[in-house]
Amino acid sequence: RFPERSFDVGIAEQHCVTFAAGLSCEGLKPVCAIYSTFLQRAFDQLVHDVCIQDLNVKFCLDRGGIAGGDGPTHHGLLDIAYLRGVPNIVLMAPKDEGEMRDMMLTMIEHVGPVAMRYPRGNGMGVPIDRDPRILEIGKAELLRDGGEIAIVAYGSMVHPSLQAAEHLAKDGIEATVINARFAKPLDSGLLVALARTKRLIVTVEEAYLAGGFGSAVLELLEENGLQDKIRVVRMGVPDRIVTHGDANLLLAKYGLDADGIYTRVKE
Repeated sequence: RFPERSFDVGIAEQHCVTFAAGLSCEGLKPVCAIYSTFLQRAFDQLVHDVCIQDLNVKFCLDRGGIAGGDGPTHHGLLDIAYLRGVPNIVLMAPKDEGEMRDMMLTMIEHVGPVAMRYPRGNGMGVPIDRDPRILEIGKAELLRDGGEIAIVAYGSMVHPSLQAAEHLAKDGIEATVINARFAKPLDSGLLVALARTKRLIVTVEEAYLAGGFGSAVLELLEENGLQDKIRVVRMGVPDRIVTHGDANLLLAKYGLDADGIYTRVKE
């Protein structure tokens, strides 16, 4: 039990992360379910209590992305940026509820800190009747192959990217679509291969562009001397406060739906 003061703003989250670290020290596998924006309040505890000690704590980050009716304080647009610079942690995001089950099993079986982000709202309605399977850490999924364009989507942006690729194909523009699955570690082998064989890579994420998934891809290309060999376009949320509103309308406003992705790639 937490002291009464723990339920002041921010204190509860800090205690939750520290408590999870203590459970891990006792040999348990704590899963800390928390909003993406709320974990910001416990960033110091995540770094010092969990990641520096490389403890076996798992974070399930609800409301990763645009949270719609919950308002500006609840849009989870910073978690990729504030987490991927922390050593020892694995970052991942499922494309739908089926893959989320796989990631739940993967994070439980992996030894070390893991964070999985997922959006507010209903799933895609995909079948969930098969048993979940363990995913290889840091390996992306090739969903569609062909053409001189690669759309590399993270989490909730995968299905809209697939729809956009179908629309592009009707215009005679073929596109490869990648489900990145992991923002850290990236699938460096696949991304480097794409940079050497494609004319354009488009990254798509439901998060702020600054320090986000697309930035991680650019850093990887720079590390491999490929930054001048391939054109990269990053799609995400620009540097502004996202207002309260319907999530679908907000996503459309920032071009993060099938029509927006289609239009940007065609341009």
